[in-house]
Amino acid sequence: MFKLIKKGGMQKLFAFSALILIYLFFAFTGKNFTSSATTLNILASSYYVGFLALGATFVIISGGIDLSLGALMMASALIGGELYRDAGFPLWLCMVIMVLFATFVGLLNGLMVTKLKLPPFIATLGTMMGCLGFGSIITGTSSKYFPTILEPDGWFIRTFFKSANGVPLGAFYLLAFFIITFIILNKTKIGRYIFAIGNNEEAVRLSGIKVDLWKTLAYVISGLSVGIGSIFYAATYIVVIPNTGNGIELQAIAAVVIGGTSLAGGIGSLTGTMIGVFIMSVLKNGLISINLPAPYQVFFTGLVVIGAVLIDVYRNKRASKVKLK
Repeated sequence: MFKLIKKGGMQKLFAFSALILIYLFFAFTGKNFTSSATTLNILASSYYVGFLALGATFVIISGGIDLSLGALMMASALIGGELYRDAGFPLWLCMVIMVLFATFVGLLNGLMVTKLKLPPFIATLGTMMGCLGFGSIITGTSSKYFPTILEPDGWFIRTFFKSANGVPLGAFYLLAFFIITFIILNKTKIGRYIFAIGNNEEAVRLSGIKVDLWKTLAYVISGLSVGIGSIFYAATYIVVIPNTGNGIELQAIAAVVIGGTSLAGGIGSLTGTMIGVFIMSVLKNGLISINLPAPYQVFFTGLVVIGAVLIDVYRNKRASKVKLK
């Protein structure tokens, strides 16, 4: 039983059970919650948060945190919209620049943490504020619009959101990205070193492993994930508004924690993260189905996060007791 707790299995089981119970609750109490339209909305609100959460899992497992996720996603989308609508860049090139920009900021976060020795909270808080300001500066505080399905570049929505028949294509991209990141985290040297750093960074450093390199790589993966997420955000909502994005990072981090990744580092699961993402999305759409306003989503999400963190604290205490014995 303890091995299950130590590996995060109990928290994943808790998260999956919570997902089923929450869904059933809204299925019985919500209006049209089980309809195909609601299902599509659940998937749609999972796309971009899912990408952010998968990348953030790497950072949190390494013992860090990334508060710039939401602001960086919005800044990347604003840059893409600015280049597309005002500079006349081809849409495909705008998408590449969006991903490269977010990846660069992820690299910057990693270097500030590893080379400048800034606490991850402070480093990423700084880039969060910087991205909020930069997005507004580059766009002149005006909203940016991506092509609708009826415009010549309507392939953008049909490729990254849903097909002409309403098939939620974004879900397949998210699944593919999950599989890739799952392999990286669980089957490669990158994942092994990130887990090891989160467990005991000093021991890894003394063993001759370049800790700074692998910690920086975790932030780069997070930035790359944000860049991809910005594409799906733009395809889902079309309109990108400056000075927004605050709070999205909390949704992503909450999904990671709910899924069983320890804020202390060294323990985590991308499968659990995906469960956490869908819990967030089901909560959001379920509360709408019973006509509760948006603040209730934040309130109930907070309760779920507190429960997840309590389980994480309990697991860490049990692990500490075993080590002492």
